[in-house]
Amino acid sequence: MSLESHLTELVRRHQQIDDAIALEEARPSVDDLKLHEMKRKKLTLKDEIEKLKHETERAMTH
Repeated sequence: MSLESHLTELVRRHQQIDDAIALEEARPSVDDLKLHEMKRKKLTLKDEIEKLKHETERAMTH
């Protein structure tokens, strides 16, 4: 898998989790544990996305 396609997939998964978080928060009885886990996964993906973006930028400048 190329770096660009991997990055695209991570962004897609990040958006899916964001959508799932919004749905969970809209529920009358929010599952706090589930919500916390989804937010943790979203943050992990965001960190990985940022890391790959920096690697891509660095590769383009060298």
